[in-house]
Amino acid sequence: MTPRFGRCQYFIIVDADALEFEAVENPSISAMGGAGIVSGQLIANKGVKAVLTGNVGPNAFQTLQAAEVEIMIGVSGLIKDVIVKI
Repeated sequence: MTPRFGRCQYFIIVDADALEFEAVENPSISAMGGAGIVSGQLIANKGVKAVLTGNVGPNAFQTLQAAEVEIMIGVSGLIKDVIVKI
């Protein structure tokens, strides 16, 4: 799991009940600015209910919060291990 939400290479969207996932490439990984907003909008448009990440910048935080996406920061490790703990 990468520590930076807005500039991660991929978003892994997990259905924790079915243990199914979708990998979505982050189109804003190399954006000069606005990466957090674009990433937050992408996640919100995918219907994600919660984001687990190391850190979320203020723009991404506001975007996710406006979309009522729960934000959990300070998360690290392998994705499968993190999902099992939740």
